[in-house]
Amino acid sequence: MNHFTYSKQASKNCNCNTIDEQDLAQAELAQYINQQAQAVAPTTDPLTSSDRRIIGEIIEVDPESIHTIWIEAGITVWVQFVDSGRLPFDRNWFATRVQEVKATLPETPRERNERLSAELEQACIKFGLTHGQIDWLSFSTTLYLNRLCIGFIGYNRANQWYSRRNQLGGSRTAESVDAAIASLGVRQPVAA
Repeated sequence: MNHFTYSKQASKNCNCNTIDEQDLAQAELAQYINQQAQAVAPTTDPLTSSDRRIIGEIIEVDPESIHTIWIEAGITVWVQFVDSGRLPFDRNWFATRVQEVKATLPETPRERNERLSAELEQACIKFGLTHGQIDWLSFSTTLYLNRLCIGFIGYNRANQWYSRRNQLGGSRTAESVDAAIASLGVRQPVAA
């Protein structure tokens, strides 16, 4: 297979428009291939919204202006911004500030629901239960034991788990999801 390298100097027999058109076509093809690759396997964002909130609080910028961060040589934390600017920070100072800010930032509703969902899943496994679709706005669901509805469980605005036997019945509050399930009369299965 022959390969040709074109130089900027054009010979009298060379049509420069053809070379420019070929370069343009090649660039368009490369761009199209990149777009298709992104459509099939888009790059995942390594930072969560929580990460951006923490970094934004530390360096006092809008969290959405942060593109990514990386550590260079184990010493410097670089924060890259969406507008291509970047700032360096000492790794130890940055790590200390992350821990301080994490302790003070309130949970977002999504983080709260993810935490409660994980607690509910663990409790259901422990008690041998399943649950219906979760109402994410009020964080409540129906509990089942062998497809039989045994009650309802949820998490209220007072940061307490609650349970009730039927939809219109009175609720009992509890400090943990396990205690809320136990108040429905469900016991953990005993190993044989």
